[in-house]
Amino acid sequence: MSRWRAPGEASSTLITAAGLARLQGELDELWRVRRPEVVAALSAAAAEGDRSENAEYIYRKKQLGEIDRRIRYLGKRIPSLRAATELPRDRQAIFFGAWFSVESLDGSVHDYRVVGADELDTERGWISIDAPMARAALRKKVGDEFEVSTPGGVHIFLITRVSYEENE
Repeated sequence: MSRWRAPGEASSTLITAAGLARLQGELDELWRVRRPEVVAALSAAAAEGDRSENAEYIYRKKQLGEIDRRIRYLGKRIPSLRAATELPRDRQAIFFGAWFSVESLDGSVHDYRVVGADELDTERGWISIDAPMARAALRKKVGDEFEVSTPGGVHIFLITRVSYEENE
C-alpha cells in the first residue's frame, strides 16, 4: 500500500518568452545531444561484461534515468505554460516581468525580477511570482512600502525603482 500525499499547490503557469525558449532549448538539447551521448556510453559500458560491478555502467544508467525524468517533466510542463508577451498598462507598478529595487530598514538595497516558477534564479535576483516577496510587491509603485513575513520575522521594504527594461 502506498502513502497518499495531498497534491502540492500548483505553481503559476506564467513564463517570460525568453524563459519558454530556454526550456524548449533545454528539452531539444536533452533529446538530440545529451541522451544519445549517454545511451552510447551506456552501451559501451554494457559491452565490457559484468554489469553488477561495472561503475561506469551503473553511473550511466543513473544519468540516463535523470535525463529521462527531466525530459518527461519538460514534456508535460511546457505545453501548460503561458508566455507573457505584453507589457502591463501601468508600467509604474510591479507586475509579472518587472525589475525592481527595494531598500530594507537596515539600508541594504536588493534588485529583483518577477518571473515564472520555472525561471527562478536567486543568484540573478529572479524570484517566482509565487514567492512571498513577489506577492507582497505586486501592484506596488516607487515610494510604496510593503511587508514580507518570513520565518525570521517580518521585513519591511521600500520600493526605489520599477522597470520593464533590464538596464533601465
